[in-house]
Amino acid sequence: QVQLVESGGGLVQAGDSLRLSCAASERIFSLDAMGWFSQAPAPGKEREFVATLSWRGGSTLYADSVKGRFTISRDNAKNTVYLQMSSLKPEDTAVYFCAASTWTSGSDTSRHYNYWGQGTQVTVSS
Repeated sequence: QVQLVESGGGLVQAGDSLRLSCAASERIFSLDAMGWFSQAPAPGKEREFVATLSWRGGSTLYADSVKGRFTISRDNAKNTVYLQMSSLKPEDTAVYFCAASTWTSGSDTSRHYNYWGQGTQVTVSS
C-alpha cells in the first residue's frame, strides 16, 4: 500500500515562509496528480483545496486564496511533491494534507484523490 508522508510544517509568524514536502513510499502506478488540501482547526470544517499538479503535463491549479503566495512543484525521481508557502497569514493556519490521484488530474475536489497523507500542522501567528 502506497503511503504519503508529509513534513515541513511548524509554527511561524505572519509574513514568513514554509516549504512542505510529501514523499510517496513508492512510485504510484498510473499517477495522474498530486495535490494539497488544508483543514482549519474549527468544528465541522471540511478539507479545502489548496493546489494540485498534473503529474504528466505539469499543469497546476491553485485556490484563489493562495494564488501568488503558494507554489506547488515536484521531484519525479524522489516521488515527492512540495508546497512552497510564502507571505503566510494567520488564516493559513491548518493541517495540510498531501493527496494523490490515479483517477484524474486538475481536480480541486477531495473525493477525486485516492491516496492521502496523515497531515502536517502549519500554525501562523499574528
